[in-house]
Amino acid sequence: MAKLAQNFAKYMIYATLKATGIVEKPDVIGAIFGQTEGLLGSDLDLRELQKTGRIGRIEVNIKTDEGMSTAHITIPSSLDSSETALIAASLETIDKVGPCEAEIKVEKVDDIRFQKREYVMKRAQEILKNSMDDSPDSNKISEMIKESVRTSDVCSFKGLSCGPEVETNEEIIVVEGRADVINLLRNGIKNCIAIEGSKIPKSVIELTREKTVTAFLDGDRGGDLDLKKLMSVADVDFVARADEGMEVEELAKKQIYKALRDKVHVSKLNTNETSGYKKTSYKKTSIEKIDKIRLKSLLLEILGTRAVLILDENERVIKKLPLSELGNYSSSIKTIHGIVFDGKINQDLIDLMLQKKATFVIGADYKEKIKHPGRLRIYSGKELNE
Repeated sequence: MAKLAQNFAKYMIYATLKATGIVEKPDVIGAIFGQTEGLLGSDLDLRELQKTGRIGRIEVNIKTDEGMSTAHITIPSSLDSSETALIAASLETIDKVGPCEAEIKVEKVDDIRFQKREYVMKRAQEILKNSMDDSPDSNKISEMIKESVRTSDVCSFKGLSCGPEVETNEEIIVVEGRADVINLLRNGIKNCIAIEGSKIPKSVIELTREKTVTAFLDGDRGGDLDLKKLMSVADVDFVARADEGMEVEELAKKQIYKALRDKVHVSKLNTNETSGYKKTSYKKTSIEKIDKIRLKSLLLEILGTRAVLILDENERVIKKLPLSELGNYSSSIKTIHGIVFDGKINQDLIDLMLQKKATFVIGADYKEKIKHPGRLRIYSGKELNE
């Protein structure tokens, strides 16, 4: 049986180096530490990560042929997947080792946990086959093994228990605790994350701004309190509840999927359910009421000026100012009907316009993917042509 990877590691980075001369192992390691220093900031500095045990020993195997050197590099990591990917990518910025020109290419990044799971499953099968065939407890043991495999799917997002698809799926399900996450994983739902505490974590709040969010809560008073806390600080789209008096961790598969099918959009929650939540009223608008041709002409007028135009209900310009002064200007007034500006639309700007009860935002382009309620109309210059 092959030896398992270092206990702490979750991922293993594999890279290949080619140098135009003869180099030795200390040269390669020195180049890795030296040329990546400061590249990703202090939090992802390789020396510090190795001191704290989040990056393991860097292994380098070098072969020399006809005056050229080739090296195979392995780096174990206990960071999360995105941070490990950043460390791997930083290796490819190295262009010199010792006195020689060099190039590093990342071959792959393996999830070592899969190897461990395969070993556990194979070993469990061997144990059952050799010593527990036809045992009266074999079914129970089999279920325990299956449960162990399912539990091993529990991941961590900034210290919070979650499923493996929380970062990649466009939709997430927010639950109360780790036991809820395990129950959802047991029943095939992998895009869940737990708030795990009396206070909603900042990482969950930020995540809700990027994704479509369903709050899946217990069917008791505790669930009511969790819903109020979430609604007061996070961007929740739908609410699903366990059957009355039950907790999410207790639900069977059929009950889980029924609750998720019956989820309710937050706009349809009744008064009792939403009492205590922060609420903001918005003016209703429709796409037909926006004069795209006029707004496009205004955008064309200011392109290249880094200016912003403040418009009233009749889409008339009431103020023109530098884009850098929009924050100060908006802090002095309660509402802004709409803006046209020479810049890229980002989430911070959209959040500000929502606070000011705006009905539309027109920008030159998008800086990032935007999440916003349908009540705010957002267009780039290209979309005004459509």
